[in-house]
Amino acid sequence: MSEDNFNGIEISLKKTHFVLSAPDITVLPQDEGKEIAFIGRSNAGKSSALNTITEQKNLAKTSKTPGRTQMINLFECADGYRIVDLPGYGYAKVPLEMKKKWQIALNQYLERRESLIGLVVVMDIRNPLTQIDRQIVNWSIACQLPTILLLTKADKLNQGPRQQAVKEVLFQLQEFANYEDYVKVIPFSSLNHSIGVKNLKNMIVDLFNAQF
Repeated sequence: MSEDNFNGIEISLKKTHFVLSAPDITVLPQDEGKEIAFIGRSNAGKSSALNTITEQKNLAKTSKTPGRTQMINLFECADGYRIVDLPGYGYAKVPLEMKKKWQIALNQYLERRESLIGLVVVMDIRNPLTQIDRQIVNWSIACQLPTILLLTKADKLNQGPRQQAVKEVLFQLQEFANYEDYVKVIPFSSLNHSIGVKNLKNMIVDLFNAQF
């Protein structure tokens, strides 16, 4: 599906714009419409992926220092259709108290936000499915939530090793019952746009259109 319109709603990821940053769900807009959330380790490339699919260099703030995303950041593609950049987990060198706050914000959003219709779990293709990643995947499958595993930095691997890495992730996913019904895997590069960018755009539009 092209990013034109669906259900009478015109949408273009290129028109995505920043709405607000929230420390927790109490500050988020009214819980209605549809939201697709990006989640992953602090060094996995979430913000770069968001900038790539929206064709905007500075929509989501990027940094060489992991952990730049410290709040729940909302972006809107069309009225009621939002992309959410969640705080990164795992790697960031920040005080323990800050990490605890991030964890609380993540848990609250995932467990209580009814407008959440899908997840994009961002992970480095060279180090996929860490323990926290597995917990997120296990939760999303249990909730029957459509989930995209985005294997970023795929340009770091040649085609053969890249394909093998995807196969390995698919093999590991077999430990989760019924994963085929809810989980898709995409190799992706923010530098080489021929790797996964069009695929991810189409999947996001399909998710908004409930055609995962």
